[in-house]
Amino acid sequence: MTVATSNTGQLPVLIVGGGPVGLGLALELAWRGVRSQLIDQGDGVVRLSKMGAVSVRSMEHCRRWGVAENVRNAGFPADYPLDQIFCTSLNGERVGVISFPSHASAKSDELSPERKQRCPQLWFDPILQRKACADPLITLTYFSKLMGFTDHGDRVTADVQNTETGESTKIEAAFLIGCDGGGSTVRTGLGYKLEGDRLSNSVGIYFTSYDLHAYHTMGKGTRYWMIGEDGTWGNLTVVDGSDVWRLTISGSRVPMDMTEFDADRWLRRCLGRDDIVYNITAVLPWWRNRMVADHYGRGRVWLAGDACHMNAPNGGFGMNTGLGDSVDLGWKLEGVIKGWAAPEILQSYEIERRAVGIRNVNAAAANFALTRPDISYEGVEQAGPVGETRRAALFEVLARESTPEWKSTGVHLGYRYEGSPIIVPDGSEEPEDDLVEYAPTARPGHRAPHFQLRDGRSSLDLFGRGYVLLQFGGDDGTADTLAQAAARIGMPFEAILIDDAAAAQLYERRHVLVRPDGHVCWRGDRLDLPADELVAIVTGRRVTQSVGNAGATIPEVH
Repeated sequence: MTVATSNTGQLPVLIVGGGPVGLGLALELAWRGVRSQLIDQGDGVVRLSKMGAVSVRSMEHCRRWGVAENVRNAGFPADYPLDQIFCTSLNGERVGVISFPSHASAKSDELSPERKQRCPQLWFDPILQRKACADPLITLTYFSKLMGFTDHGDRVTADVQNTETGESTKIEAAFLIGCDGGGSTVRTGLGYKLEGDRLSNSVGIYFTSYDLHAYHTMGKGTRYWMIGEDGTWGNLTVVDGSDVWRLTISGSRVPMDMTEFDADRWLRRCLGRDDIVYNITAVLPWWRNRMVADHYGRGRVWLAGDACHMNAPNGGFGMNTGLGDSVDLGWKLEGVIKGWAAPEILQSYEIERRAVGIRNVNAAAANFALTRPDISYEGVEQAGPVGETRRAALFEVLARESTPEWKSTGVHLGYRYEGSPIIVPDGSEEPEDDLVEYAPTARPGHRAPHFQLRDGRSSLDLFGRGYVLLQFGGDDGTADTLAQAAARIGMPFEAILIDDAAAAQLYERRHVLVRPDGHVCWRGDRLDLPADELVAIVTGRRVTQSVGNAGATIPEVH
């Protein structure tokens, strides 16, 4: 499928990879008025759901792109309980339940205008794809495989082959972005390596079973953790809240012999009955990884998503981290292409996002380790009082240890860009990076906290088109001074007076400058440095080639 566009002139951005990260980048750029072409070697059809959770932060991005309502209404039952159920099989012994409310009954909080949402990739990718197809600034081209590329310094030339006809073409663009997954051709072409390790060789068994809930005793849950005397050996995840399922066999660091792998045997062990009708649609081996690329790009070629970080799925950080990459990279590309940001601002992309990538792959790896505590599982499948005692003791440990995987607001909202060259620190102490709980702060580098405006909108709706100066103590001339400095370089800028005592207390300073991605880049009670210098810093004009790789090497986890 190719969606043509009538735009002429050099293509600003060529995106390689049509998954959610590539589509998200295309939507981010189009929202900013930047044209792009996305190529993918497949046909654009999603047949399996490898992800199912859209984080609260990703929902905030979807809100800006105009698809949040589509995600909420995609089809996952609003009243479906999101419980985590631990059992020996669906018809075996119950170990315990960690209860979570359905989307319909979940209480709203004051942290965001959005909430996390169950939306399997079967639905999520097509939502982004339909939005992209309808945008004249986006061209989607499928059956197109990147064979190689050349960065000429002032442009990039990509060699592309049609996978149906074998015909080769060249596409020239100002920038090339590799969103092409763990086996990234773009990363390979740049000569970058993945650092880290492989945690286990797992297998996904994708299957359908009509009205499965009527044939087991565990009740409805979003995930069923399968436990035996050999430990936690897998998990069963509901995909659509009805008939589509994925059973993951956890495996080990030793690769499985797929010639000996018996998917039916594993499914029967999971179901706990031999008379349940099911249809296996796919059996796919995969590695559970903890890896980050040693670099995220250079010059006119950059990476995003799994091309530069590969997470274990525990916690749902992978795709959501990738969407964060797209947003960070998207506004910086806009600035460079439109001329109000210096090309050097792109160096800050690696500095900011690589640190987040290392943080999140380590968090996912730690979550995976917590599903396998080093305790005895003896007797866990035994019926009667002895087994009940063993299961109760085991669940006490599992419930305590697995909390970070299910309660990870801190991961999704609490990341910060400490040490970024385009952030002006204010001298305040960096708070603890709590991966579970999120404490709102307007400290430079952090996501500008949500508060409700008097017209009912979220403060987050103010951000995105340019830099926004929030003023909580009236106008003392700071806004005019910054507006003049911004105008001298064409930087988009707006000042907004906020008459809200609670918001003023939350943001802590009279003036807070928020950049296009919604992160604070400066705050103060007065303009404590020349306006032209501040504008130069936040638009990348002060970034130098000597800036380091933020995060260095990925530390070992045992």
